[in-house]
Parts: sequence; C-alpha cells; structure tokens
Amino acid sequence: MYAIVNIAGQQFKVAKDQYLFVHRLQGDEGASIEFDNVLLAENGGKFTVGTPSISGAKVSATILSHLKGDKVIVFKKKRRKGYKKKNGHRQQFTKIQITGISL
Repeated sequence: MYAIVNIAGQQFKVAKDQYLFVHRLQGDEGASIEFDNVLLAENGGKFTVGTPSISGAKVSATILSHLKGDKVIVFKKKRRKGYKKKNGHRQQFTKIQITGISL
C-alpha cells in the first residue's frame, strides 16, 4: 500500500515505515502530524485517484528531528568586469517517519 501526498508544497510517494526529509515543518520532535492532502492511493492493486485530493484519506507521520542540509554555494561572476559574489545557504529540513495510511 502506498500513497502520493502533498507535503509542504511537494509531492511524495510514501509507504508505511518510510523515512522522509521534507521542508521544515512546524512541531516538536516526537510529535505526530497528519497530512490530509492525499492525491492518489494504491491498496492491493486498486487505485484511488482524487479530484484533486481524496476526501477522508489521511497519512500520519511522526517528526523525528529538525536538521540542516548540505551547504549550497551560489557563485555569480561577470566576465571581464571584475564582478564576483560568493554566497551560500543551508536548507532547513525535517526528518519524518510515516506511521500509517488510512483511506
């Protein structure tokens, strides 16, 4: 059984006991959260497609930790002009574990 769910503006294919890194979510570590924007669900070969989401379907998850991703370097340069800018950032992520899918 799996589902395609919209989490923080991105679509993920999730299954039970799967770990995911998603954009930073509100909530403390160890808290359980539910996502009700389920776009597609598969259960034993039977597919259910939402228009745009399946009513009554929920994906529950547990927040494991909040962390930062790898550093991304942004380097801008213009040829023969002496212009160079170096900048970077680290994206904020939340690690979650899918605990169940209910239709």
